[in-house]
Amino acid sequence: MATIIEFKFGCFLFGIWFLSTLIVRSLIKKHAKSKAVLQHPPCPPALPIIGHLHLLGFVFPKSFQTLASRYGPLMRIHIGASTSYLVSNATVAKEVFKTHDVSFASRPEFGSSEYSIYKDSSSFFKADYGTYWRFMKKICMMELLSAPQLNRFAGIRKEEMMKFLETLVRCSDEAEACNLGAEIMTMTNNTICRMAMSTRCSGNANQSQMIREFVKGLQQLVPMMSLGEMLGPLKRYDLFGTGRRLKALLMQYDKLIEEIMMEHEKERNAIDGERERKDMMDILLDISEDESAEVKLTRNDIKAFLLEIFLGGTETTSVVLQWALAELINHPEVFKKLREEINTIVGSTRLVQESDIPNLPYLQAVVKESLRLHPTVPLIPRKCREDCKINGYDILSNSRMIINVYAIMRDPDSWEDPSKFVPERFLVSSTEKHGDHEHQGDMKGQNFKYVPFGGGRRGCPGAALAYTVLHVMIAVLVQCFDWKIKGGEKVDMEEGSGFTCGMAHPLVCCPITRLNPLEVAVCSS
Repeated sequence: MATIIEFKFGCFLFGIWFLSTLIVRSLIKKHAKSKAVLQHPPCPPALPIIGHLHLLGFVFPKSFQTLASRYGPLMRIHIGASTSYLVSNATVAKEVFKTHDVSFASRPEFGSSEYSIYKDSSSFFKADYGTYWRFMKKICMMELLSAPQLNRFAGIRKEEMMKFLETLVRCSDEAEACNLGAEIMTMTNNTICRMAMSTRCSGNANQSQMIREFVKGLQQLVPMMSLGEMLGPLKRYDLFGTGRRLKALLMQYDKLIEEIMMEHEKERNAIDGERERKDMMDILLDISEDESAEVKLTRNDIKAFLLEIFLGGTETTSVVLQWALAELINHPEVFKKLREEINTIVGSTRLVQESDIPNLPYLQAVVKESLRLHPTVPLIPRKCREDCKINGYDILSNSRMIINVYAIMRDPDSWEDPSKFVPERFLVSSTEKHGDHEHQGDMKGQNFKYVPFGGGRRGCPGAALAYTVLHVMIAVLVQCFDWKIKGGEKVDMEEGSGFTCGMAHPLVCCPITRLNPLEVAVCSS
């Protein structure tokens, strides 16, 4: 009897083992089959630990472009423990920015969030695509950076420009060289500070300088944070001390902005919240107090948003301005042609104004060409929110996508003589148009061969402000000054190292006053 029971029990165990084996083998086979079916983008041979780091030069966007010319417009790359997909032409960019726009409407995590006193949920730049991000984007487009609001800030932009021009006139009178990079950075920082927190705040030189130092300090940390990304899970241990320095900087920034917010609230209470000209902080405080608002903004939300405005609006505009002037100095025929247009349309009795921009097509072409060769953000990160196919390849959820804007706007398949500075290519109706590219005049974000501010839902909301500042500043620098390069006849156009493409060497020039902007300003006021 016992033998029969043992036999049946053995058969039962055998049956369970047999069925389990079949199920496990079926699952393994199914997984292997699904894995085999997945089509991955091409990938260069990688080394252990460092991945493809040995294939990259000092200028990452340019190195990525070189790799793409060999491995295709969509490729996979490993930098240390970080894996990304690189997009390098307009066709694939269109799939990301338009066809699968919602799938790529989030940004990947950058750096360890535990060292930021503002969580990702408070960050407009890093927030996942969802209710908070959509609400803040709507606020940007309808309130903070809308055309009427930018028009209200026009006086601030003009005042800061005149202070900058005053510095150039002084350098010209004293025959001194001017570090244009530093002076332009100061001007753009002061402009953004005043737009964000009003005259009374940036009128305090100490506060304005502190904001500038915070921005500079955070920008210096970005390369180290990028290096930390290569360490994968080890980045949380803050091996280079970057996280601790970031937290210390943010604590100082938070203290300063809290003081300014309290000043705003005190003044708002004194005048029952009504101000003749509201700055960005006033608008955000209004929204935070609105009980019917779709999203309840916190103080940290406001602080994080303003920090991103300072970071995004200060360096990007100043870098493009430097590149644009450098290109004009190195191309005297373009400089001369632009000045002739300004003299014809505007004359010499007043300075170029924002209202003149629509009547200066060659100026518009110069700005577009400057942005094509030197985009504000050469590498745009996106995160895949769901499995999808791009360019025939499988991209899995949570994958990191990097759109190489630098490569897209220097693609020889899209642009004739892509490395040359030729503004004529944007004169669509002109007989001087360089190449047959009808798309080149399209600036509405649907031209995926020209994406200086990204595209899709996540395109830069500050593009209109940047375009306005760039047009007026470039025009005035050409209208009022000739330029002599310190130590040579041409500007050194070497690009800086890392993920961004700033100038490797400071733009130091000697301005020579041709039309005194201070005298013209007095006469026209």
